[in-house]
Amino acid sequence: MKVRLIVLSVLVSFYFASLPPPAKAQPSLDAGDISGTAVSTGPAQPGLTYNRPNETTKVRNYSLEAFGPLPIGIAAVEAGIDQEDNSPPEWKQGAAGYSRRFGSDFGTSLVSTTTRYGLSEAFREDALYYRCDCRGMFPRLSHAVFSTLTARRGEDGHRIFSVPALLAPYVGSTTAVYGWYPRRYDARDAFRMGNYNMLGYVGANIGLEFLYSGPHSLLSRMHLNNRHGAPDSSSNP
Repeated sequence: MKVRLIVLSVLVSFYFASLPPPAKAQPSLDAGDISGTAVSTGPAQPGLTYNRPNETTKVRNYSLEAFGPLPIGIAAVEAGIDQEDNSPPEWKQGAAGYSRRFGSDFGTSLVSTTTRYGLSEAFREDALYYRCDCRGMFPRLSHAVFSTLTARRGEDGHRIFSVPALLAPYVGSTTAVYGWYPRRYDARDAFRMGNYNMLGYVGANIGLEFLYSGPHSLLSRMHLNNRHGAPDSSSNP
């Protein structure tokens, strides 16, 4: 299981690292405190204009995260690891077993992503990731980790604790457990699998924060150069 998590974290980090640079976060929006409803309710600082992403940007981000080639690739690798572990054993081996595992892993990811974007829209939240404007490894690492459970809201983009971000990984795992996993799996397994999904989001944010995502990255060359962020101050809101 530890090897599986390491492999998935590397793949997720590679996925987001291959995207072009996202918009930068405001220094005052570092997610160092998520104990209240809003971490920072102050307006954006001068020179760090926040523009809410338009519907086209959100649909592009959702489509790439849900149906893009790398989510499919990650599901394929995870299914291979499950096949090697024979997990769950009821699905056996061979092409049929691998197909079921691939469908399960991809379906879990799809449900989690759809839940996060759908609930964020309902809660009027901006769930996209913004790099920290701070310097230093530990401040940036802290920003990446805490951003897993935060989002932006309002025209000023203040940072809040995000219920959709908290629920989405567990909705995906619960759907898998009660939708297509063997009957012996229960809520405890859904919670355990949801924790792994949450770790995947943490790894993705760390990849977005630290790894190279310039114009010559893989997805840019594949013409899948999604910004994974809101438009900058020169774009139309």
